[in-house]
Parts: sequence; structure tokens; C-alpha cells
Amino acid sequence: MDHETVEYDKYAHEPFAVTADLAVLTILDGVLHVLLVERGQEPYRGHWALPGGFVQPDEAAETAARRELAEETGLSDLSGLHLEQLRTYSEPDRDPRMRVVTVAFTALLPHPPEPHGGSDAAQARWVPYGKAGPLAFDHDRILADAHERVGAKLEYSGLATAFCPPEFTLGELQHVYEVVWGTALDRPNFRRKVLATPGFVEPVPGAARLTGGRGKPAALYRAGTATTLHPPLLRPTSEGPA
Repeated sequence: MDHETVEYDKYAHEPFAVTADLAVLTILDGVLHVLLVERGQEPYRGHWALPGGFVQPDEAAETAARRELAEETGLSDLSGLHLEQLRTYSEPDRDPRMRVVTVAFTALLPHPPEPHGGSDAAQARWVPYGKAGPLAFDHDRILADAHERVGAKLEYSGLATAFCPPEFTLGELQHVYEVVWGTALDRPNFRRKVLATPGFVEPVPGAARLTGGRGKPAALYRAGTATTLHPPLLRPTSEGPA
């Protein structure tokens, strides 16, 4: 039986735009911060938002995310950036201009430089996570989802090391967990669990760092090769410490 070739009508569906938005997190002065930009154009001119913008026809979403981050915040050296896709947000009324679907990314950046606004961003700055909002569009939801994703992944992956410099102490690693989870951890328990988890961290032979106390210098570690932590490092509950 012969099958007729049916020509596809690309005008049969309403067009829509695709954007890429980034929830970029870091730890500054012991506090979790998020990178925000002040919008210089409508809609939401003068409001704070996550950096991001439209995906060009010849771009992948991740390429657009990196480009927009550099254009709107001036952060062009992204060698230490950990970037991963969070999820897609596609509610029909999320953007007042037209139907816009955004691909959101979570990014972690240790020891970041000071940003500065560019392109259609009037300014850019690091803002404490607890003081970020209300934001333009649905960016409050995206930021909350990114924070929850990072907090959850700290339990079963080595993601916490992405907040740290290449060489770090176990105290610095513990501080990442405490800042993201918003709770204090028992130091001996944390150290025991980290060192008992295969591939989580690796010691740097002969390296140590003074940490400000009167004790001996703390040993330095680097990120291990494990992608999944066995057993997981679970968040503490009200029933007991971690």
C-alpha cells in the first residue's frame, strides 16, 4: 500500500519563545548568596530577577545560559562554575509578553568576583538568599526549587565540593552543608561520615592549612571521584544530630 507524503505545516501551531534562566549560588562571609540582576527593560523594569534571556535559533539552552550570564553580570571567567539543568517552566501566563518557556539552570560558583550589570541588566549583585525577593516573573519559584535541589543533592552526591576551592578542609566542607541546610552539624559525626564514604574526598598529601585556632593545621582534601555517596549523608532531623 502506497503512503502519501504529507507535508508538515510549520505554521499550524502558534510560535513561542524559549529562554534560559540561572539560579547562581555561592557562599560569601558564611552566608548563602544568589546572583541577581535589576531589569533595565520592561516587563518588570526596576525589579530584581535571575540572570537569563532568550535562546537564539542557533543556540543550545546551556550555551544561551552561559552567554546571558556573561552579558548581564560580567562573569565571563566561568572555569570554576558548576552548571546543571534544573527543570523547565512552561506555565502559559508566566511572561506577560508572549508564551515563553524557560529552561532553568542551577549554578554553583566558589569565590566569585564582583558582578556588574550589562546588556539589558541595569545592575547585578550578590544578594543573601534569605533577602532575595520578590523577584520578577516566576523567579521566586525557580530560586526556591534550585535551593531545594541543591540541598537534596548534598545528601547523595559530592556536590558540596563545588562550593569549595580545589583544596579544602573538612571544616570548610561542613560549613557548606550547614549554610545550605540551615542547621548546625556535629563535627565528629560529620568528619566520620565523610571519611567513611568511599570516593567522597581525597587527602592532599602533606598539605595543611591554619584555620585560625590554636590547634595544629587542618589537613587538606580535594573532591573525590564518586558521583554518588554510599551511604548518603542525610540531613539531620529533630530526632537527633547528623
